[in-house]
Amino acid sequence: MAEVFYPAILERSSQGYGLYFPDLPGCVSAGETADEAARGGAEALALHLEGMIEDGEDLPPPSALDEISADPEGEEAARMLIAATLPSRAARINVTIDEGLLARIDRAAEESGLTRSGFLAQAARERLGAPSPDKRRRAGQRR
Repeated sequence: MAEVFYPAILERSSQGYGLYFPDLPGCVSAGETADEAARGGAEALALHLEGMIEDGEDLPPPSALDEISADPEGEEAARMLIAATLPSRAARINVTIDEGLLARIDRAAEESGLTRSGFLAQAARERLGAPSPDKRRRAGQRR
């Protein structure tokens, strides 16, 4: 697995702090403190990149911190590089499952805004105690 570093901008707001990734629209985090927003940003970045890879999207190359223009409407508090470990390539598998259970999985996946594969991967991650792509939707919508 490769490690990648994306630039993030931390901004102050009346509610606390927000963090966003200029190279990844929709990948955001927020918190009452700068530390909370930054820690959430690391998780949001990992989940966002994982989701892009699962969806077959190309990852944009990270910009250099000094190449990012300041947002005149935001109150910038800090700039930082946040690391993420890129997940391995997805593998296609063949499984046998009860038709009724499969129908329930498909309904739940659709309600969650996930594909069947994404839903099953999320369920496996939750069972194994690993981060879930569903948190991507709570931490900051990718789309």
